[in-house]
Amino acid sequence: MQKPVTTTPWEFPTPAADFVAKHSEEDVDRWRSLVARVIEIAGAQGWTKAEVARRCGIPDGTFSQVLSGKYLGLLANQLTMISRWIEATEESASMVASIPVSPEFNPRLRIAQEILETLTWAQLCPDLVMITVGAGMGKTAACEHFTRTRPHVYHATMYESAASVHGMLTELAAELEVQQNNPAKLARAIGAKLTRTGAGTLLIVDEAQHLTDGAVNQLRYFCDVHKCGVAIVGNEEVYRRFKDKTEGRSYAQIKRRIGKTLRRPAPYPADVKAYVASWGVTDPDCVKFLLGVGMKDGALGQVEKTAKMATMLAIGDGEPLALKHLQAAWRNRDVEDIA
Repeated sequence: MQKPVTTTPWEFPTPAADFVAKHSEEDVDRWRSLVARVIEIAGAQGWTKAEVARRCGIPDGTFSQVLSGKYLGLLANQLTMISRWIEATEESASMVASIPVSPEFNPRLRIAQEILETLTWAQLCPDLVMITVGAGMGKTAACEHFTRTRPHVYHATMYESAASVHGMLTELAAELEVQQNNPAKLARAIGAKLTRTGAGTLLIVDEAQHLTDGAVNQLRYFCDVHKCGVAIVGNEEVYRRFKDKTEGRSYAQIKRRIGKTLRRPAPYPADVKAYVASWGVTDPDCVKFLLGVGMKDGALGQVEKTAKMATMLAIGDGEPLALKHLQAAWRNRDVEDIA
């Protein structure tokens, strides 16, 4: 049986006779050159004609006529818009290609191992756990890794406008792919999904410092009633809230049900050293500088951003990464007072 022949929507067009007659030879030659670049770029990116038209800022109908060689309006204006888009796209691609890629998540870091062990405990028991780790130490990366590599794990990230019980439930419903239009039945629908999933379900609620007390208590309810693991993940504010507050029945209920707490406000020096090494930095002065950066607030995140910018500066100078590039990057970032 003969296979059907498939055609690509980005085949090079043959311009219409009236198109060639209408426009100057110079414009037609320029059209051929630009269309070839459009086809090359769009094909590599998997973009549709409508997407390219949107990116060029040209109406779909007009772009389709220009691309197919049937446009009889003022061609030079349309070609100028396409040319500007091509230049911007190539410039962006060049910049992206030169930006250093951050090292992959390293589960062998001590803090990563502690987070993964705590999440494993929450999933297997199942239990309610609290993980409070300083900014930039990789808690979200660890949670994402755990979610990718374990079945029945759901990772939802909270933010200020999702702080209420309903806001949190809406985020959890999206993560669990629960469809329920009645707000009054949303918690029950999420609970039913957790129950259907069966033993070994884990809810990871990241950036939990944004949640209200009622929302946190709702997570405790899921753990109690639906027998799923729940990991409340956030910064030091989460820990202090439940450590310092004693009034209110909900606080007592939550404290009593927390099976394990992981609190690490500052990075392990060995983790910072390993992370610096993963950037391929070996010069002793550079290593020393980045170790100091990594022990500031923001930890590994500070190292990442500083190393990226310094590498870009070194590439711009046509030189290997040196201490002067790291120092310049740190100054340019201007976060000393913040860190």
